[in-house]
Amino acid sequence: MEFDTKPSPLDRVRRMFLNPRVTASEKPAEPFHKDEGSLEDLIASVTSRRRALGMFGASALTTGLLAACGGGGSSSSGSTSVSVSSSSSSSSSSSSSSSSSSSSSSSSSSSSAGTCTTLPTETQGPYPGDGSNTVSGSVVNVLTTSGVVRSDIRTSVGSYSGTAAGVPLTLTITLVNSNLGCTTLSGYAIYIWHCNRDGNYSLYTVTDQNYLRGVQVTDSNGQVTFTTIVPACYSGRMPHIHVEVYASLSTATSYSNKLYTTQFAMDRSFCQTFYASATGYSASVTNLAAITFASDNVFGDDTAAQLTASTLTPAGSISAGYTASIQLAVAI
Repeated sequence: MEFDTKPSPLDRVRRMFLNPRVTASEKPAEPFHKDEGSLEDLIASVTSRRRALGMFGASALTTGLLAACGGGGSSSSGSTSVSVSSSSSSSSSSSSSSSSSSSSSSSSSSSSAGTCTTLPTETQGPYPGDGSNTVSGSVVNVLTTSGVVRSDIRTSVGSYSGTAAGVPLTLTITLVNSNLGCTTLSGYAIYIWHCNRDGNYSLYTVTDQNYLRGVQVTDSNGQVTFTTIVPACYSGRMPHIHVEVYASLSTATSYSNKLYTTQFAMDRSFCQTFYASATGYSASVTNLAAITFASDNVFGDDTAAQLTASTLTPAGSISAGYTASIQLAVAI
């Protein structure tokens, strides 16, 4: 049996490259297969492939070197992937760092005055005494009464006389602007009022008194301090203190000038213990047992954060009296 020993076109090409004595005349005139193209095409193709392989080799070498610099022990593809991931991580880290820095800056800007939660706007209720309603056809406005600007609000002023009975409570309020990084607000007027230990309000259900109402102007620290009594718990409401904020003392003469109205709540646990022991507050024990913050028609729709920020937790004793402080954060 005979075998065809005629060299293939690829063999001839190899000989041309490996043996310089092979001449162009040895190149076949026709392609071996019609669809493979001419030998010139084949040579061009081989040369092109060799160049491509050379470029690929250089690229692989570069990638390998980069991977080695990156300290990876896996394949160049894996190393590249790790390197990209690491770069992305770095970018993310950078972004995180920037965010953290921004957060830190925000914290430090608010920390100079402290962090704060804006107290919700609440109803003034039916007994404000700020000129917004009447009793027996007469406008009730204690804000225009001489002597209403005072720290101790337990005693009536002007044409009234009398002192509210009850356990003393010294209340310090710090007014801050939650729209300006919780910075303190000085020169603002704060008007507070609340019921007596029987659950009644002066000027309304106790018409011959105007005690437990007073105005003060915030100092350079945004603070005012009132001396009052622990309020009662009357039927249908959690124990509370009403508050109005005015831009200045000169504008604190009518409800129409107020900037903010809210209410401070009294801590339930404190009240339960206090009412059970303090003289004159017995009705509050029953009233408190019938109400919760959730069922209260004012505090019931506050968020947990708002309720916490609005709640007073007095410290002290029945014999020595109590003190409490609160940050009144308003958005103005």
